[in-house]
Amino acid sequence: MDPLKNSPPPAEAKLHFLDYWRVIRIRKAIIITVFLITAIIATAVTFILPESYSSTCRIKVENDAVDGLNGSTVTASMIPYDPYFIQTTFEIMQSQLVLSNVISSLNLNVEWGKKFNNGEPLKTTETMEILQNRMNLAPVRNTKLISITVYSDDAKEAAVLANTIAESYRQYRLNTRKENSATGIQVLNEQYLQESNQIQTAQQKIEELRGKLGITVDQANSVGYTPSLTTDQLQRYHDQLIEGQHEYTEHSAMLDHLKTLGKNQLRDVLPGIVGNDPDLNAGLTRLHEAEQAIAQLKIDYAPDNLKVTRVQTLIDELNREIDARVAGILSGLESQVSSKKAALDSLSKSIEETKAKDQAESAKNQPYYDAKRDLEQLRDQHRLLYAKLEMDRLDAAMPKNSMVQIADRAEPGKTPVKPNKTVNIVLGLIFGLVMGIGLAFFIEYLDTSVKTIDDVERTFQAAVLGVIPQNIGYLLEEGQESKHAEAYRVLRTNLLFSRKAETQNTIVVVSAGAGEGKSTTTINLATVFAQGGSRVLIVDSDLRRPTLHKLFKVANNLGLTNYLLKQNTIVEIVQTTGVPNLDFMASGRLPNSSMGILGSAQMKEMIAELKQRYDFIFFDSPPILGVSDASVLASEVDLVMQVIQYRRYPQPMTIRAKQMIEKVGGNFVGIVLNNINMSQDEGYYYYSGYYHDYYQSQSAEEQEAEAKAAAGGNDAEIKIKQKY
Repeated sequence: MDPLKNSPPPAEAKLHFLDYWRVIRIRKAIIITVFLITAIIATAVTFILPESYSSTCRIKVENDAVDGLNGSTVTASMIPYDPYFIQTTFEIMQSQLVLSNVISSLNLNVEWGKKFNNGEPLKTTETMEILQNRMNLAPVRNTKLISITVYSDDAKEAAVLANTIAESYRQYRLNTRKENSATGIQVLNEQYLQESNQIQTAQQKIEELRGKLGITVDQANSVGYTPSLTTDQLQRYHDQLIEGQHEYTEHSAMLDHLKTLGKNQLRDVLPGIVGNDPDLNAGLTRLHEAEQAIAQLKIDYAPDNLKVTRVQTLIDELNREIDARVAGILSGLESQVSSKKAALDSLSKSIEETKAKDQAESAKNQPYYDAKRDLEQLRDQHRLLYAKLEMDRLDAAMPKNSMVQIADRAEPGKTPVKPNKTVNIVLGLIFGLVMGIGLAFFIEYLDTSVKTIDDVERTFQAAVLGVIPQNIGYLLEEGQESKHAEAYRVLRTNLLFSRKAETQNTIVVVSAGAGEGKSTTTINLATVFAQGGSRVLIVDSDLRRPTLHKLFKVANNLGLTNYLLKQNTIVEIVQTTGVPNLDFMASGRLPNSSMGILGSAQMKEMIAELKQRYDFIFFDSPPILGVSDASVLASEVDLVMQVIQYRRYPQPMTIRAKQMIEKVGGNFVGIVLNNINMSQDEGYYYYSGYYHDYYQSQSAEEQEAEAKAAAGGNDAEIKIKQKY
């Protein structure tokens, strides 16, 4: 299974402002290059482009007045706002209706043919296209003004074109208005003649209806049929009906109530209803007196006494008379009720008959009056139409004012407006800067190589043992006092602390690809160890492309391959160097038949023997992704250290190299980040730049004293390691 697929995705880092500034500093060469190229191109194009002048003419545009439904004129101020009016005006001004007149009046087909078509006249469509491209129409904000701007290489021509376009549009609106007026007069005249014929036909129809219906002169002069009963009479009769109905209802209700009463109750009620009835009142008075008298007599006499009998007889007679009078009064009331009912019925019938007669007469004569009313309406409309027709004829005969007024005429420009050199150059500079920065960030986005220590630790999940500056030399040549030595001393210290045991003293330095600085790192790190007093051996195990012998200036005739092929002993192939405590074993010549000798048992025996002879053995290997030798070495030695060059190879490639080390069982201790540009990436100052400044600020005596103290550094580091 591929370990690359199984490895967890690295945590995504959040960019800080300083990260963006770092990208700009690192890619400043690209930014400056793009900026300068763009600025030069913009400046050159600005000065190469032909100069162009502009002239602007401003016109005031109104909506045309229209006619109202009643013949009145609706002015432009009365017309609702039309959001499409300005855009429609622009399209008309650029249309053939207007520009063809401009082309014809200025003879542009010939003039521009000489200029743009080698003297051959242009077609009208071609000339119109050129003119449209040179026009610019724009509304003046919050006004009814439109600015017409024309560009040309001739200032006078630009002014003439702008003024001619404005005049041509004004004439177009004037001609359009005249044509519309003439068309309107013609339509109104036809409608007037048609209505005249309709009036004659209506008059003939009225005369026929008058003779047919027998309409009198008085009726003919009236606007409609006159009824027999006027409105006032009808209202008066209506009031009488209501009043009579009310009285009838009251009397009828009173009569029904009286019929339900007894005789004695009627005697008590009737005097208050009928008012002063002498007979009834006299009878009731005499009855009352007789009753009083008989009551007195019954006290003094017996009931059969003659006086009592005579008074009783009188009382009976009076009761009969009173009852007869009550019956007569009730009968009189019934007669009154019946009389009122008859009067109401008669009045209602008379009114209904009169109404029916009037309705019949009106229905019979209604066609005549309808025709007469239609004729009057037709005559009124005819008079309005005649007035409108005469008004339009008078308006057509009078001089016309166009709804377009030229507010400002165009004048020839004094200075060219195109190209605007200042604006173009400034925009070119800004565009170049933006393009340069954008390209820098785009390249940075595409660059997946290792850029920071955070990238390494986050992506590789491994510690960074050392950071090596750019353009570093060989400590073999620079000596112990080299300003670059401290970076390797830090690397040596971190490497020693990364060991799990003191017996782990064989180290191979690998890299994913060629040219990442593993050979330089191997030599300088071994030199620092040797300067610290350790016995160190450098083995050039890059059998295919050995280079270390050239740096040590020794021959490559004898070396590692001679021992592995059992041709020579270790003593015979190990060579001393100019650095005390530092020995070197060249690669030797590799026969074509012995490509896999690094994985042989002889190689393992040699490593075991070298561990007994030296404190530290460093192996320089080929790229681990190129050949299998580096993988074999990684599995045989104690420690494996990977060198990654700053911004060189993609991260997946370096990740694959680390995974190959782990896959073959190598003891991976950390990463060396090589070739850092300290001047561009300030983030690495604290890893290496500090030491440069510190050591450069020391005097020669201080540096010499520290160099002597560093001689025992290795023993001190080992003691520290044992303590922790």
